[in-house]
Amino acid sequence: MKICTLKISTKYGTLKRAGLFFNESTIIDINHVWQIYFEKWGAFNPEVRSQVLTPASVAQIITSNQAPIEKLQETLELYKKYTKEGILKTKDGAPLAYDMHDDKSLELACPLDKMNSYRDFYAHEKHVKTGFAKRNEPIPPAWYEIPAYYKGSTLGFIGHKQDIFWPNYTKQLDYELELGMILGRDGRNIKAKNAFDHIFGFTILNDISARDIQRQEMSIRLGPAKGKDFCSVMGPVIVTADEFKNKDPDVLMTATINGEEWSRGRSGDCHYSWGEMIEHASREEWLVATDFFGSGTVGTGCGLELDKWIKPGDTITLEIEKIGKLTNLVGPPTT
Repeated sequence: MKICTLKISTKYGTLKRAGLFFNESTIIDINHVWQIYFEKWGAFNPEVRSQVLTPASVAQIITSNQAPIEKLQETLELYKKYTKEGILKTKDGAPLAYDMHDDKSLELACPLDKMNSYRDFYAHEKHVKTGFAKRNEPIPPAWYEIPAYYKGSTLGFIGHKQDIFWPNYTKQLDYELELGMILGRDGRNIKAKNAFDHIFGFTILNDISARDIQRQEMSIRLGPAKGKDFCSVMGPVIVTADEFKNKDPDVLMTATINGEEWSRGRSGDCHYSWGEMIEHASREEWLVATDFFGSGTVGTGCGLELDKWIKPGDTITLEIEKIGKLTNLVGPPTT
């Protein structure tokens, strides 16, 4: 299943609604499906009940359901049932679904509207090796011993077709082609073999980096912070883990800049499995639903590796097989 956050323009302003793709253009309103369920059940307050069970927020759906993927599968079956019965709206006129072909004002926002934490790993050996070679250094032995990561800001995330923020303190902005993973269940001291009991789904991640600032920060063996925390991109959708048969995805990943391919790799080239990353991060530490993990940049997946640099006005498209395309325009430096 493909999950999204849909932006809807109304006379009262823009609304954001948790959505489930039925086909390429039809997006089911998850909350409204369950409002109809409670209406048919005869509840006094169907709208309130549906907001508790399946709110209009992807993050809240994940955190309020013990088995969110199963709840979304139920939603899909209910939608099929109601549309077959000719039920297309709630009693107060709210639509059961939206069609992006019919309504061009509909847009996709960052699919995970809120996250508890953001950890970005460094798990692709080809990318790591290239980075250290540019500094005339070998890969440290410790890299082969633990799946290292940094913790980033959860507040700077944008979605599909939003402009990438270029802060005024950097002259060297870079993209990073990564696979992202969302947790759907809490856990502590999770074993690698049980990791997929905790994974909700996968998405595309563009971990935007200010390379000049990152170099400065990390030269003193701290960071990255200001080199990373201003902007990250996620989307356009989250694909639930069952679509990958609850196994690590091995899918093609590419990046194009203004239509020219710069990057090509596979998610399966990761040195560490998602299970190993989750096991390491959860050692004597709680991981909770909506925690977001990045795999780290795939080999050839950034300008730093290629000695090619994006500039204001460029269009960046990251594509991951079975997930989709994430496209953004690079904005101008702020003044």
